[in-house]
Amino acid sequence: MNYLGIDYEIKNVPVLDEQFIPFGVWAREYLKGAAQPIAVAVEREDGLISVRESFIRGGEFAEADFRYVERLVKFELWSIGGFRVYLRGCDDIAAKLAAAYSPEGERAFDYGFVGDVYEKPLEVVACSEADFPAANESAKQIGGHMEGCRIGFDAGGSDRKVSAVIDGESVYSEEVVWFPKVTEDPEYHFNEIVTAFKTAASKMPRVDAIGVSSAGTFVGNSPMVASLFIKVPRERRDEVKSIYDRAGKEIGDVPLVVANDGDVTALAGFMSTGSGDILGIAMGTSEAVGYVNADGNVLGWINELAFAPVDLSPDAMQDEWSTDFGVGCKYFSQDAVIKLAPAAGIELDPELSPAEKLKVVQGLANEGHAGALDIFRSIGVYLAHTLVLYSSFYEIKTLLVLGRVASGVGGDLVISECNRVLAEEYPELAEQINVTLPDEMMRRVGQSVAAASLPATK
Repeated sequence: MNYLGIDYEIKNVPVLDEQFIPFGVWAREYLKGAAQPIAVAVEREDGLISVRESFIRGGEFAEADFRYVERLVKFELWSIGGFRVYLRGCDDIAAKLAAAYSPEGERAFDYGFVGDVYEKPLEVVACSEADFPAANESAKQIGGHMEGCRIGFDAGGSDRKVSAVIDGESVYSEEVVWFPKVTEDPEYHFNEIVTAFKTAASKMPRVDAIGVSSAGTFVGNSPMVASLFIKVPRERRDEVKSIYDRAGKEIGDVPLVVANDGDVTALAGFMSTGSGDILGIAMGTSEAVGYVNADGNVLGWINELAFAPVDLSPDAMQDEWSTDFGVGCKYFSQDAVIKLAPAAGIELDPELSPAEKLKVVQGLANEGHAGALDIFRSIGVYLAHTLVLYSSFYEIKTLLVLGRVASGVGGDLVISECNRVLAEEYPELAEQINVTLPDEMMRRVGQSVAAASLPATK
């Protein structure tokens, strides 16, 4: 196979998507012939900087060079996060990317997202050796604090879960349906959160700490971009940014920590096994990702891999929100199932919601429908080839696959196909990475109980 003059090979092609060009596999072959040094640095809050040294080919490979660097920068912005990109050794590419990542450019969505998260405009800067910044990383401990009386709150899109936890044991848990994604008034969200906190507090003699697991991108405890508050008008954004801290004050002056739900999932895995280097991928409405390192610490990255590149194919599906092509949400979520349904010979009622369409396909898979089974096999093949990419950014020993797409027969097929392709094509990764569903121990730890462990007590 050849793309932009670079030969690459995958033996196992997704049966329902033969045009798939895995970015990580292609990049690995591209780099074998690259000798011109470049470097990429991304700067985020508090002067934190991640640096990646790499190479380009130069000469006749100008198109491949641009594609490689452009996708690399895109991946770093959505995995690591940052408001300033420094490029060394490829000034012409830097100039093109600066134009793309602008209010009127091709990557205007990314530009706007970065502005919302960091409240600074995204910049792409060409640098000399002398001006290129040094790396400044800082992993942070996340959770694992079990002592005392704690509230653990898990803010889901359709229901909110809360637990009262005493010395690491849940003494009360409840799930309540709520409607955060369709409600404009942030007072609704605030009152629902406070109600959950007070319910849990009433089940304990006191409250020593509050931990929150929530979808979104956070700076400190502030949700800078979060789908839970998608309908809240921009002019009321300050109310959202302080919502969890304000809700905590209704309980008392106790430590409160908010973390991305993906990171809390990875933390739950660490707490249940005692082993780190865990990447959690929840395949649900979108692709949600979290990571803890060998010590059970988070890297301080945003891990928004739903918008990070996976597929280089010119025929890759476009993501309607970000407007980019071949990004993770179309491969590791219910969107992937819906995308592959026509090729599997399955016609889905357009009046159904995405979640309802997923249920239809899962029902067919449970009945042994060959096309439905091929959908989940294809997702497993996607995942195996994409681990070549993910493992070049994250040290992974355990890959936890979660979310509604991973339930039932389909989820088992995703795991088995991924492991089969790893063993056949990437034996070094098959030996290194355990691809699995959460075990019973992790289910007992639970998201809200792990969330309760987030704050250290005074």
